[in-house]
Amino acid sequence: MSAATLPRRTVSEFLAALQFLTRLPVPAWPYEAEALARSVKFFPIIGLIVGACGALLHHFIAPHLPRIVAALITVVFLVCLTGGLHEDGLADVADAFGGGTSREKILLILRDSRIGSYGGMALIVSLVGRMLLITALQPQNVSGYLIAAGVLCRWTPLPLSYFLPAARNEGAHPADGQGARIASRTTIASLIAGSVVSSAIPIVLLRGRAIAPLLASIAITWLTAIYYKRRIGGVTGDCFGATIQITEIGVYLCGAWIL
Repeated sequence: MSAATLPRRTVSEFLAALQFLTRLPVPAWPYEAEALARSVKFFPIIGLIVGACGALLHHFIAPHLPRIVAALITVVFLVCLTGGLHEDGLADVADAFGGGTSREKILLILRDSRIGSYGGMALIVSLVGRMLLITALQPQNVSGYLIAAGVLCRWTPLPLSYFLPAARNEGAHPADGQGARIASRTTIASLIAGSVVSSAIPIVLLRGRAIAPLLASIAITWLTAIYYKRRIGGVTGDCFGATIQITEIGVYLCGAWIL
């Protein structure tokens, strides 16, 4: 790659990550088929942006509202900012793994756009759980944990896509989604760079309190990776979304935990 094309490619990858993970307006940019697969190294940075937006909103509304109301508005804002992308993945995974008894059945349910009872319960637990956990955080720590959670949960697709293959053949069905197309395409350089950034930001924000969220993120990623591999032989886009959601909850739980 020439020095002249590197900045253009970097911008393309960043915009691809921003467009994929959020509903923020993105400038028009020439389409590149492999941009999404290369963009995963920017996922933690997008998490930083999302978390910072949530933290900024909470900072301004918290002094004027009951804590639980401020937390509710913050969670709703974060869902709107991401277009419910990760919530959709969590619901689909809950339905598929909860109701599927075989690999083929699980993959079939993952393609179904409808939400079943398992998915509905998972969404309720996720939305209510995040609201209650944010409320339980010490007021002075809310911003730090919102940003750290945004970064760490969006780090999880890097190791998942590096170590696991796609559960389906690429392009086997239009409903497989773009997320599944990054599986096995993350480079070791992207994994290392993303991991360094994802570790540094929580440490700067939370200092000694960052240890628990870092370990929780690694543990959740490792456990879900083992589970996906055992049940369907790899990952889909919904699996990425589910792990992102579970990790976000895990980070908030670390902050709310009373030692």
